[in-house]
Amino acid sequence: MSELLVLIAYCAILGSGVGFLAGLLGIGGGLVIVPILSIILLHFDILPSDQVVVSAIATSLASILFTSTSSAIAHHKNGNVPWELAPWIMTGVALGALVSGFLAALLPEHIVRIVFAVSVVLIALKMMIGSKNDSPKERNMPNKGLLTMLTTITGGLSAMIGIGGGALLVPLLTFFSIDMKKAIGCASACGIVIALFGSIGYITSGSSYFALEDGFAGFVYLPALIGIVSTSWFTAPMGAKATQSLPVPTIKKIFAAILLAMAGNMAIS
Repeated sequence: MSELLVLIAYCAILGSGVGFLAGLLGIGGGLVIVPILSIILLHFDILPSDQVVVSAIATSLASILFTSTSSAIAHHKNGNVPWELAPWIMTGVALGALVSGFLAALLPEHIVRIVFAVSVVLIALKMMIGSKNDSPKERNMPNKGLLTMLTTITGGLSAMIGIGGGALLVPLLTFFSIDMKKAIGCASACGIVIALFGSIGYITSGSSYFALEDGFAGFVYLPALIGIVSTSWFTAPMGAKATQSLPVPTIKKIFAAILLAMAGNMAIS
């Protein structure tokens, strides 16, 4: 029992940082949760090593359901969620996340690990070199059907690697001349949908591997989920509030450097 409490405490510390980043950058936090939670699960020998990454991704998505809800509420209060576009984007990410949640559980662990590491590297590089968006070129938003198609791909990849989607949605929306703060707010709201439908896929596909009495709901490890959510729910609004005053582009570059280090560690471990 004492080891379990220590694990929950570690996850609570992880959740406090992840929640702040979720609110600040519009990310669900999975880019940080997955590699660190994988290390925690391995350290406490919770499950076989070949299932650690999938469980970390599933648990990350489940925690994002709470973190993104808290963050989205805060962004909505600040008027940063473009609800005229959100339903179309949410439809796309929901479809992609639901399908991906089933498919990722069927892939070999090393394939999932490689997909995650490569995706994180690309996202980090985009953050580092593409954050100068003070005077973006005006581009028209695509029609609703094409927008839904694009966000279906975004939602699918996000669920596969256990992230809320902000790291992919924010660049996509800002590319089409959506204000950065509104893109972050929209990504927070869409993170709820990605997490919900992605979690359904991981819980359903993992139900034959793990039992509830062992602390699992499918591939979701519940003690880790409790630890992360116990703090991320409260720190996400703090991050959302900080977007009004902190230099988000600078923070994204620093965060991108951290992501590159994490991706490198995950690729070689």
